[in-house]
Amino acid sequence: MALFHVARYVGPEAAWPAPAESVGRARALLERLQCRARERQQRQQRQESPPPEAAAQAAEAAAGKRRRRPRRRRRRVSSVGTGTADAPRKKRQRADAEDADAAYSDGTPEESPTEAPVAAEARGGGPPGEASGPPAHALVLGGFGKRKATKVQPFLPAWMAEPSCVGRNQDLVPIQDLPEVHPELRRKLQAQGIASYFPVQAVVIPALLQSAASGFLVGRGGYRPSDLCVSAPTGSGKTLAFVIPVVQALMHRVVCHVRALAVLPTKELAQQVSKVFSVYTDATPLRVALITGQKSLAKEQESLVQKTADGYRCLADIVVATPGRLVDHIDQTPGFSLQQLRFLVIDEADRMIDTMHQAWLPRVVAAAFRSEGPTGPWVPLQRRQPPAVTAASTCCPQMPLQKLLFSATLTQSPEKLQQLGLYQPQLFSWGPAYRDPEGTEGDKAGSTGGKYAFPTGLLHSYVPCSLSSKPLVILHLLAETNFSRVLCFTNSRENSHRLFLLIQAFGGVNVAEFSSRYGPGQRKNILKQFEQGKIQLLVSTDAMARGIDVRGVQLVVNYDAPQYLRTYVHRSINSSGW
Repeated sequence: MALFHVARYVGPEAAWPAPAESVGRARALLERLQCRARERQQRQQRQESPPPEAAAQAAEAAAGKRRRRPRRRRRRVSSVGTGTADAPRKKRQRADAEDADAAYSDGTPEESPTEAPVAAEARGGGPPGEASGPPAHALVLGGFGKRKATKVQPFLPAWMAEPSCVGRNQDLVPIQDLPEVHPELRRKLQAQGIASYFPVQAVVIPALLQSAASGFLVGRGGYRPSDLCVSAPTGSGKTLAFVIPVVQALMHRVVCHVRALAVLPTKELAQQVSKVFSVYTDATPLRVALITGQKSLAKEQESLVQKTADGYRCLADIVVATPGRLVDHIDQTPGFSLQQLRFLVIDEADRMIDTMHQAWLPRVVAAAFRSEGPTGPWVPLQRRQPPAVTAASTCCPQMPLQKLLFSATLTQSPEKLQQLGLYQPQLFSWGPAYRDPEGTEGDKAGSTGGKYAFPTGLLHSYVPCSLSSKPLVILHLLAETNFSRVLCFTNSRENSHRLFLLIQAFGGVNVAEFSSRYGPGQRKNILKQFEQGKIQLLVSTDAMARGIDVRGVQLVVNYDAPQYLRTYVHRSINSSGW
């Protein structure tokens, strides 16, 4: 890049005298350039020789293009005393501009008449008299038509995109059709009044028993079994789907160690699962321990370990716990070990994933493997972190850790499921992992619109009313239908307590409240009275919506609309089974 500076001097007294040779050389060069330009113009005129009329029109167009656009005057705010000082400056600027234009016109040859139209077209003006339209590739605004947006399907892993689909509750399987189940457990099922398996149970129980076919100490063929994920609605029998195979796999154990651990989000749900485990381990040497914080830490420690002369002895084969209390025992209970853990059951997995910020799962997994500590004669029998599957790694098989996930609204986010560290997972789903854009699969799978599935035989109704008349609608519903067990859900503890006081003040209805305002013992008694029919209306928060089994519920009322669809699914409790 070159920078040319032209200096103009007002008078000859300020100009420096230039040498005569330099002035003569510059004039000669200028004359030579002007002669060459005139010769070039003449040659072009002889070659083209346009008619006089076209030449005149081209000259007029070129003259119009060369017209200078008038300058736009700017309004200036003049102050007092500045007008006389600015006048000479404006005159000097105008004179400088006129001199510069004169110098430019003297030193630049004029355009020929034939070059004028070409220059005009190059500048975008086009030939005179023709309107220039937009280019072919230009984007024309407006005129957008309504087009149906293509629905983007989620890209899921293969095990989520192609799950093992489970049938409906109408497809019950008789107990005799599953010969894999132990005869003692079959007698227990018949004693509990269960004559058939639900479809979820008929599919999941054989899959779990097959993974423990070689015993719970070693996986089938020496390989690590796959983790299982079960997505089925509430009331489809998920609890028995993991209770039966876990009890059957551990019923022949010799040494008492914690072999199975069931982690649940709430104390009430943990009590319910512990009760089911106790029923089916009654005639076996297996022992079940419940650690939820309802008792003191010392009392729970007495049910887990016992101090002897040689150290500590484990007293529980199956532990049912909540996440917080489980971490407390891992940190504070001496002798409590999970290094012989075989089954890790995570019920209500979607909610447990939401509480992963408590870092309970990494603590459990770390406690399940051998820690870097003192060695002993039992070290070769302890479990280590699983390496890559090679010929050398399979020479020394070890007890595998199998994870079992159960939920009515299992998440489809691979990012969240990655936090669980699943190994070659296998999904058992009530329906397809996702629906097609037309929703045809949703019509076949259930009445939820395609994302979740409700229990079979559930009737949905909607009652439009104002906010102030909601309590009156509840009372009218109870008076007209004569339901003996009605469960009513609210979104907060305050709304639950307010509705309870209103119904109680009106009278005529046996009503109770189930929320965190009461302790665990009081909530247990309230549930027992509700199951016995002593309470007609139970007003509850969403603490009761998570898989708690209440038999004989005839009506479920959503007093406050839930914020999420999965919350509505969990509220829809089915009284047809576990």
